Amino acid sequence: MFQVIGGRSVQAARLFAPRSAVLVEAVRGRKSRNDPVAKSKEGRIKVPPPVDPVEMVVLKERYTEYKLIMRALRLEFKEEVLRKKYEEETGSQAEERARQEAEEHRALMAWNNEENLRMLKARILRVQKEAEEAERKRIEAAIQREQEQQEFIKEKEREILKLQEEVKNFITMENLDQRIEEALDNPKNYNFAVDKEGRVIKQTVLQ
Repeated sequence: MFQVIGGRSVQAARLFAPRSAVLVEAVRGRKSRNDPVAKSKEGRIKVPPPVDPVEMVVLKERYTEYKLIMRALRLEFKEEVLRKKYEEETGSQAEERARQEAEEHRALMAWNNEENLRMLKARILRVQKEAEEAERKRIEAAIQREQEQQEFIKEKEREILKLQEEVKNFITMENLDQRIEEALDNPKNYNFAVDKEGRVIKQTVLQ
């Protein structure tokens, strides 16, 4: 049999009873809203029990004190749990974490040193290449200037030789009569026409 506790015995019996079994209420159910009032309770007026003000104040103070004590206990228990957890983490786990961090730091420092050495070698090699390239360009520029100077000197020498050859044909006071006689003996006709290829196609006859 199920004991009635808050009107849930029938529901519990239905939940835990086998499906094939017939559910029978062990006790009488509650009255419905439409049932009349019992004859023994007709005309009875419910009066709440009297409340002592002094007792109410005392109970309120005790309840407030109870809540404060329970809150303090909860905080104390929480602090103890957190302290134990912190001690566990700062114990062997903290030591292991510190060892791992130290090992990781050493590995990172070794990698950093290797990277710095690699960068230094690359920088030295780049500086050497830049210096060699600058020296090569300087030598090429000097050679170019020397070639241009030599070409300039040769050009001036050719102009001087040409000028010396032309000087031989200059008209001077000494050969003036001779050049006049040569011009009279060998007259030249400059009155002619040429085509696009430079050939003389028409020329007047000297009179």
